[in-house]
Amino acid sequence: MKLIFATHNQNKIEELKKLVPSHFSILSLTDINCHKEIEETGSTLEENATIKANFIKYKYGLHCFSDDSGLEIDALNGAPGVYSARYASEAKNNEENIKKVWEKLKGNPNTKAQFRTVIAASFDKNIQLFEGIVKGNIIFEKRGQGGFGYDPIFIPESYNKTFAELGDTIKNTISHRALATQNFLNGLNQLKKS
Repeated sequence: MKLIFATHNQNKIEELKKLVPSHFSILSLTDINCHKEIEETGSTLEENATIKANFIKYKYGLHCFSDDSGLEIDALNGAPGVYSARYASEAKNNEENIKKVWEKLKGNPNTKAQFRTVIAASFDKNIQLFEGIVKGNIIFEKRGQGGFGYDPIFIPESYNKTFAELGDTIKNTISHRALATQNFLNGLNQLKKS
C-alpha cells in the first residue's frame, strides 16, 4: 500500500521507512512531483500537521499523512515547540537552534523536556490525529553522531545516552516519531477493518 508522507525532509522519510511494515511504501512529496514547500502557518503541532495533510488531500486527491514534531522544554514554557526547526532563525540551522536552547536554559537547573510528534492522516473525509511523546532531559554538551536536530542534546528517560548516541535500532523503538507512527498504524489497521 502506498502512503504519501507530506514532507521533503529526507531524514524523516528514511526514519519512517525503518518504522513501517514492508507492505507499506512511503512516498515523499518529491516522489509525487510536488516541489512546493507547504507553509507551516499553524500555532500548534496539530495545526501544522493538518495543514500539510489537507494540502495533499485537496490538491492531489491522494490519501496521505503528515507530521509535525517539536522539542518542548519545561523551563521555557514548552518552547521551542512548534518553532523547533526555526528556533534561532528561518534558516533552520541545527547548530544555531541548539546554541539558542543552551542560552535560554543557562543557569536553570530544570532541564526536563519532551519530544512530541503529531501525525495527521487523511484516509477518508476526516483528518485523524495521532500523537507520540518521549520525555527526557537536555544536556549542555553535544554527544553522538546519529540522528538530527536536537538529538545530540536530548537524553530520554531511563537512558544515559542521547538520541544521537543510541543508534537507529533503539531510537526507532522509543522515539516520539516511532510512538506516533505506531499509533497511526494501529489507526490505519482499524480503518481497514471498518
